[in-house]
Amino acid sequence: MATYPSNHLPISAWAEDDRPREKLLLKGASALSDAELLAILIGSGSRNESAVNLARRILDEYQHNLNDLGRASLANLMGFKGIGQAKAITLLAAMEVGRRRQHKEARSLSAIRNSEDAYQLLRAKVADLDHEQFWLILLNRAHQVMHLEQVSAGGISGTVVDPKIIFRRALHGQASSLILCHNHPSGNTRPSPADLEITKKLKLAGQHLEIPVVDHLIVTHRGYFSFADEGLL
Repeated sequence: MATYPSNHLPISAWAEDDRPREKLLLKGASALSDAELLAILIGSGSRNESAVNLARRILDEYQHNLNDLGRASLANLMGFKGIGQAKAITLLAAMEVGRRRQHKEARSLSAIRNSEDAYQLLRAKVADLDHEQFWLILLNRAHQVMHLEQVSAGGISGTVVDPKIIFRRALHGQASSLILCHNHPSGNTRPSPADLEITKKLKLAGQHLEIPVVDHLIVTHRGYFSFADEGLL
């Protein structure tokens, strides 16, 4: 682990090579630690603590897991001594930019070849939410993505899924097949009995309408579960 000058020594008093901004200019962003990158966003510390050490304290709280930090709320961040509203907003904005970048990269996929492709397409939309949402990926005959649609949104433990609405969207979008997706804010990727039941209903409805359900993903900030990969479709 990198070592830093004393907590009480301001960054301006550090050797130039140890200052995050100067280090980025000299060596590039990839040379900086997570704490140093966060320190640049934070901008300044206090009389008793440098921005880097404040960043390290925040990272310690989230076990140095940037995915968990990315799910923090404005109130969570402002709970840290030294983080006011302006700094918290800056951190939230940076995390959102990161999520949107992931989504833009995922949207460049021309076709869904496996469950990992579907997960990459949707994780930026639903993985960090604090409530459940249900989404569809509409596919053409070549399994290329035609459209992404949010079907419903609910609470922490569930959302209402109406098969009629799902297949109305699929028919309107002229989909040849579809992938179902919903998130679990708890981080638990295992399907609930309700998840198993609705998947069975939607699979049967798709067979009757000749719009097969090719997968159902449960997405969390820790990973995903694929019904197809587990032989449940």
